[in-house]
Amino acid sequence: MRPSKRAADEMRKVTLERGVVRYAEGSCMVTFGETRVLCAATVEEKGPPWLRGTGKGWVTAEYAMLPRATHERNRREVTSGKPSGRTQEIQRLVGRSLRAVVDLTAIGERQIVVDCDVLQADGGTRTASITGAWVALHDALKWMEGRSMLKGSNPLKDHVAAISCGIVAGNPVLDLDYIEDSGAQTDANFVITGGGGLVEVQGTAEGAPFSEEELLALLKLAKGGVSKLVALQKAAVA
Repeated sequence: MRPSKRAADEMRKVTLERGVVRYAEGSCMVTFGETRVLCAATVEEKGPPWLRGTGKGWVTAEYAMLPRATHERNRREVTSGKPSGRTQEIQRLVGRSLRAVVDLTAIGERQIVVDCDVLQADGGTRTASITGAWVALHDALKWMEGRSMLKGSNPLKDHVAAISCGIVAGNPVLDLDYIEDSGAQTDANFVITGGGGLVEVQGTAEGAPFSEEELLALLKLAKGGVSKLVALQKAAVA
């Protein structure tokens, strides 16, 4: 039995609330159980320098965790002068995940930045960030469409969402909370599109290696979880 009493393939309660930031072109408050992440998308008229003259735009992300998002206060990274390695890894992951489903030519030489701020952390902050960031990006693109800023058809080619899986007490389980994540024998994150394409797979063993069969079991759980997340995204933006 899992500490949360959930079944092996049961996710925490997930909610997606749109339009929670007044000034952002798109925003979403996403919750995975007790994990809460605020995602806000900003449309910038100027793209990155290396794309100047190409006609293509860019989608990127920034990630941060508030000092009291965890049990003990964490020092704000701005006071140390640079983001941690973990922060850089996660924000690059979120950016890659979003770009996988966007036609960058359709947005012109502009940049969309999605800020993901963790208000409360209980495991799965990166997967929640990706799932909520898609909703914020969707609304930012709709904002651009309403102002005739897009070239051609809708640049959003598909949904993308992410979920964690792991092997806990010898059993593959879906959507780890902090208690499970901190003691998992294997911890994995899957980023998957609505069409079932794999964008990124991150898997790490703590101690004993995991087998190919266990990896496939985790992938099966992840696909089921992401299909539910995509259904929630569709309902949120309907």
